[in-house]
Amino acid sequence: MATTKASSNVNGDITEWRSIVTLIVFVITNVVVLFPFHIPFYVPRWLYNGFLGALSSMRIISPRNKNEATSSSWVRLRLSMNIVTAPVIADLFLLAIKAIGRREVKDGTVGADHIHPIDIMVFFITLAYIAISIDASGLIRYLAFRVLQWGGKVGHRLFLYLYLFFFGIGSFVGNDPIILSGTAFLAYMTRVSSNIVHPRAWIYTQFAVANIASAILVSSNPTNLVLAGAFKIRFIDYTANMVVPVIITAIVLFPFLLYIVFASESLIPVEIKMHELPEDARGKKPVNPNIPNARGTAEQQEDEPGEQGKLLSLEEIMNPFLDKRGAGFGAAIMALALISVLSLNAASQSLPDGVVLQVYWVTLPAAFIMLVWDLAFGWLHRHETREIAREGREQVEQAKAEQARLQREEMELAVLQEVDQLVSATANDAPGVGSDSEIVKSQSTTTDEKKEPALEKETPPVEGGTTPSNSDQRTLSSIAKDTYRWSQETFPTATAVLSHLPYALIPFAFAMFILVQALVTKGWVEVFAKGWDHWVNKTGTVGAIGGMGFLSVILCNFSGTNIGTTILLSRIIQSWLQLHDESGIPISERTYYATIYSMALGVNYGAFSTAISASLAGLLWRDILAKKHIHVSRLDFARVNLPIIAIAMSVGCAVLIGEIYIIRHDRPFDLVPVLE
Repeated sequence: MATTKASSNVNGDITEWRSIVTLIVFVITNVVVLFPFHIPFYVPRWLYNGFLGALSSMRIISPRNKNEATSSSWVRLRLSMNIVTAPVIADLFLLAIKAIGRREVKDGTVGADHIHPIDIMVFFITLAYIAISIDASGLIRYLAFRVLQWGGKVGHRLFLYLYLFFFGIGSFVGNDPIILSGTAFLAYMTRVSSNIVHPRAWIYTQFAVANIASAILVSSNPTNLVLAGAFKIRFIDYTANMVVPVIITAIVLFPFLLYIVFASESLIPVEIKMHELPEDARGKKPVNPNIPNARGTAEQQEDEPGEQGKLLSLEEIMNPFLDKRGAGFGAAIMALALISVLSLNAASQSLPDGVVLQVYWVTLPAAFIMLVWDLAFGWLHRHETREIAREGREQVEQAKAEQARLQREEMELAVLQEVDQLVSATANDAPGVGSDSEIVKSQSTTTDEKKEPALEKETPPVEGGTTPSNSDQRTLSSIAKDTYRWSQETFPTATAVLSHLPYALIPFAFAMFILVQALVTKGWVEVFAKGWDHWVNKTGTVGAIGGMGFLSVILCNFSGTNIGTTILLSRIIQSWLQLHDESGIPISERTYYATIYSMALGVNYGAFSTAISASLAGLLWRDILAKKHIHVSRLDFARVNLPIIAIAMSVGCAVLIGEIYIIRHDRPFDLVPVLE
């Protein structure tokens, strides 16, 4: 007997024009996510000036400079089409043409078929706060420093130790904290080494192993949350099925990376030659990097070429800050939260129908406790942190003032040189026209009049110093800026954590849930499910593992990151199960689990495949590297990662095949608990 489902079984006609448009919009949206761009558009200057004038009149922004050039009657603006705006605009367009309605929006936000986007987002964001708070305490960077000490100068041993370290930490806290701290650490480490020509081996290995490790626990990645919820998998069962393929993947991948992919001596030297940190720098008290301007001008100087920049980078990794109490408290909260989540999830499976225990009931209060700790710790130490910020700000202001003075002197020198040239030219061309003093006075006056506006424009105002009278007016934007700076100086850890939360995930995930739900109601997901059913009937369990593994990795690059891929494939597999339930044709237990867990491997491993936008972690990783002057192009990312993803997926799928055939039976799988 067919099982009733919460979602709509009544699917639309795929030949109807709105259904076709829906599919086209879905494809275009994913292409835009893969290749973001800007759309220029023009507005009349009078409208632009009027709008800004209105904001200024309401004291939302500072008054505009009336001397600003207004030669053009049009103002060029740009609309960003990226991972956040493209899915949202796509949903609004489909709503406008009535291709989707209230039903798709509700199912894509509140949830349907055991996938509850709001619950997933609350769970992941709250758990992310705890994980990033642990990172902000300096624990991960400090442990990486200890690993660096244990590894010593032996390149292969240090590569192994860091590999194991990133895998171990990533298994518990997920990939985001590893990306946040580990990426910057490796950028500094490779820079202060004189014989590591390029950081490629270290940064790509770190990114790959962080995403491999995040496949073990459901809590480590939002893709795992979507998958476990869609098929009502207990968290402990998910981990039990994933831990062996993931660990063996990590074991096999390491020698492949060390001896094949990154075999060059210039990438992983046998002996790493590090610059030595001077004794006076070792004895300095490390400062909290979450405090603004905590290092004074060092943050700007470490980006400069030469020995001074390398020395400051070396100090960053060899004299790390560690908040021991914050790290210990955060680790305890994280451990208790994960244990409680596993217990609550296991207990919820045995409850009567209609009774649901949401795992965010654990992580939300845990994150609140962590936030209260961060706020309380910041308030108790506010005088110290404010003093550090004030001293650093004064150093930066003095440096800016000195730079402005040097620019002014260079400008004045250029003016004098130009005057001398004019005097010489005038004396040669028209002798006896006037005295040299008159010529100098005349030319100087003209030149100074030309140079003065440029000098005023190029010399930046000194923060905290004298500014134009217009800027003295308090506005909403200036109040917000001052409030944020006050928050950074008073609550440095809490402010840093809140600013690093993956907020972009929220609109992106909800918009993608709605888009995929549109494919469900328009009938496309059922079409895809029939195609998958045909493949499985032809290839069996082994084909299900290979096919779903390959498909999930490919779609991560072309279907709105690994999160969008998980949402789409989960709906397709649910529709595939429903087809079999309605037809009465059973699915074997082996084929069912082969499909589910090969998808779990693919959506986690797919983050390090061919496109940086295959995961939000990849975009974060690229941005952090860019700030450290390490630029990763799309071509380089694909070229380096292709052999890594090939070996990782081959090993993971091969181990999964063995696991499925050993612990699973060929008997029919009971679809009722999954579909009801």
